[in-house]
Amino acid sequence: MVADGSESSSTERSENRISAPAAVPPEIRLPRAKVSPFAAFRIRSFRFQWSADAMTTWGSEMETLILGWYILVATDSPFLVGVLAALRFSGTLTAPIVGVIADRMNRKVMLLGLRTGAGLSALALLLLAAFNLIEPWHVFVIAGISGFFRSADNVLRQALIADTVPREILMNASGLARTTQDSARIVGALLGAALLSQLGLGWAYVSVTFFYAASVLVGLGISSIRPVAATAHMNPITDLKDGVKYMMESPVIQPIMFLAFLVNLTAFPLTNGLLPVVARDVYGSDENGLGRLVATFAIGALVGSLAMAALVKSRRPERVMMFVIVIWYVLLIVFAGSKSNAVGLPLLALIGASISFSMISMSVVLMTFTKFEMRGRVMGVRMLAVYGLPVGLVVGGWLIERYGVQAAITGFAVGGLIATGLAAIRWPSLLTGFTRPERE
Repeated sequence: MVADGSESSSTERSENRISAPAAVPPEIRLPRAKVSPFAAFRIRSFRFQWSADAMTTWGSEMETLILGWYILVATDSPFLVGVLAALRFSGTLTAPIVGVIADRMNRKVMLLGLRTGAGLSALALLLLAAFNLIEPWHVFVIAGISGFFRSADNVLRQALIADTVPREILMNASGLARTTQDSARIVGALLGAALLSQLGLGWAYVSVTFFYAASVLVGLGISSIRPVAATAHMNPITDLKDGVKYMMESPVIQPIMFLAFLVNLTAFPLTNGLLPVVARDVYGSDENGLGRLVATFAIGALVGSLAMAALVKSRRPERVMMFVIVIWYVLLIVFAGSKSNAVGLPLLALIGASISFSMISMSVVLMTFTKFEMRGRVMGVRMLAVYGLPVGLVVGGWLIERYGVQAAITGFAVGGLIATGLAAIRWPSLLTGFTRPERE
């Protein structure tokens, strides 16, 4: 754990050293003391990574809102809004290979390279908008390209946190790291909606491009950790097979991967792509009304992330995860039946908090039970579970066009509840608790 005083020189040396052999993860060993709400910020690399992650995610969330509203207005098709949102995850199929490379190369260098690519794709769309050349098909193409960068980015940022933060404060670090996404939705919703409505698409994209560029510059301060395996002969197929075998033999990773896919398929579509449709068709709102919906959801998620970082000390995060996933589905069912902002906005805030509690707990379980030399591959395959989201978005958009918002959201949530119950029966350790790994 982190002491209340400043970091010691030995801690700084631990952050920047070349990793030890694979059997000894390069985790920083800190004295035992009471964990403060912002303990992870005492680690220099985490401070830089948090700031860089925040800027990347702020730009990404602005991009999501701006382009989602543009496509809805330009095409008047909820289905195409779902397709656009799905394209943001186009890179999930390559995430396992990204994970293999991340276990062999310098993860910091990879992360900065990917963020540079995301910035260049945003710049391309900015130029199209500036010269009034933009068409809906441009948006779909660039969304597909940037989707690769987004998925790979998520693999690397999670692996880097596990590399540079000691296990004792991993829950704290994961909660604080999650706030970058939650705060991004507030910034993206309010700033993106304001710029889009007042200045148009081109000027709104200036801010998106700026955030991506700033993220690369700040990210230079992240500690550089290079796995020893990087010097060995690299065979991606063999490495991937080894990673899959490791995951298949793990009694922990299997159920976590299943639940990750399930919530992406059935729970995330509402808040990660279909809110523009809800704002217009249920609440009769414009882009500013959409911004309020997204910001309210994000505020709830931010409060949940901070609560996890500062208050939750559970030694069984898998139990917290299961309990909150059930609450999440119940809230979705209630939200589906709401018709007014007075009811819908508080429910969205609670949904946001539920997402933070469940996803942070899930990440902590994965990082706790995964060996250092396998983290890239495990996080890469974990990103495949995110592919449930684009499938859910496309299906959700089609269901809304056929049966309406309430039927689509309710159907997804009920199906998710049933599948969660079946998972608890198949893997009872989700409720009784996994056997903790021996302290390394």
